This record gives sequence, structure tokens and C-alpha cells, in this order.
Amino acid sequence: MIPPAPMIKVASYNMRKGIGLDRRRDPGRVLSVLGELDADIVALQEADRRFGTRASAIPPHMFEDHSDYVPVDLLDGRPYAIGWHGNALLVRKGVVVEESHALHLPTLEPRGAVAATVRVGDTRLRVVGMHLDISGLRRRQQARAILSHVAEGEKLPTVLMGDCNEWRNRGGCLHDFGEHHRLVDTGHSFHSRKPVARLDRIFASPELEAVDAGVHQSALAARASDHLPIWARFKTMED
Repeated sequence: MIPPAPMIKVASYNMRKGIGLDRRRDPGRVLSVLGELDADIVALQEADRRFGTRASAIPPHMFEDHSDYVPVDLLDGRPYAIGWHGNALLVRKGVVVEESHALHLPTLEPRGAVAATVRVGDTRLRVVGMHLDISGLRRRQQARAILSHVAEGEKLPTVLMGDCNEWRNRGGCLHDFGEHHRLVDTGHSFHSRKPVARLDRIFASPELEAVDAGVHQSALAARASDHLPIWARFKTMED
């Protein structure tokens, strides 16, 4: 009997610096939403505070004490932050991080992306988390910079995910990412009170087959941020 192909669940969440719709900063609430997601890998946007030391909106010790996640170390010399311009990656405890780094993008705003090569069970893959510019032209430049990074690296199954700030359903950066990666249909994630836009997106290379995907809608998630988390579960297409 042939064993089933490995399954990997990823998620993306603009956590709005931990500030909910009640205007309270509640890192414990965000961790509870992440627990509901129960993903192997999570890309966070707006994970760090905007000013000063850019400290993580969730104190790092809370991940160890109150979650099943470990922040991916970007080795960028900022001891209080877990991200790069607010972008961070989390992995489930037990997932191996082989390498990770920040991506410097062309930008008018404090935007960026983060990348890591991870191993989930026997499957190695590249993950990129991103938060793109409000400007459409700048978004396309950023998308091409991310795709250039991916093309120059080791050939691996790849997931690109984050807040693309793209209100349209086609064109723009969606076209750029979609040339070599499949757009996963997750659904409307913004605004969490009444979701009408698909600002948050997940793309995957052809080696990954999306078997299930959606927007995480819970009473807690509807209060914790102005974005709802999105997620996808992939089956690896083995040789």
C-alpha cells in the first residue's frame, strides 16, 4: 500500500501589531488565533512595533511559554524584534529551519519580505513572507525582486504569502507572481468585521498541490486584527 503524500499547512496573518478592533494591544489574543490556525508555517505581517527598537508586538518569551511556534531568527542584529519591517516567519516546534534572511525590497514605505528554507518531516521547501507597498508600481517592483531572489536560489517547492495590498482580482503584482506560481483561492480576508477584499494572498510553485484553503473565521479572529488569517494545506508532488 502506497503511503499518503505528506501534507503541509501554511498560513498568513496581518496581525496589526497585536491591536484588535477594540483598540487593545493583546498579544495573548493573537497567540490564541495562531493556536486556532494550527499551521506548520506562518507568515506574519505587522509583527513588530513601528518605532524605537522595533520590538516584537508579541514578547518573544510568550511564544515559548504559550504557543507551539518558534520565530525564525533573521540574524539582523535587532534583539527585540522577530521580523524585518514587521514581516516575520513562525514555524511549528519540530520544524527545522535550514537558513533564513531578510529581503531588501525597492520601497517608498517601510516594507520588506523575509525568506527561509525549512524542512517539515522529509519535505524541504522555501517560504517567503511579504507585506507589499500601497503603490501599484512599487508593488510590481517588489514582486519582481522577490521572484528574482527565488529564481537565483536552490530549486525547491516554494510558497509566497502575505499582505499584497492588491485590491484587484487580476493584473499588477498578481500577474507577476502568477507567471510561475499558482494563486491559491483562499477568500476575502479584509476587513475582518465585513470581509470584502482579498488583500492577503498565497502563491505556490507547481510542486505543491493545494488540497484545501480558506479564511480563518472565528469570533476571536474577528476581533484580534482588521485582517483575518488565510491558510492553505498542500500535498507535495514527489518525484
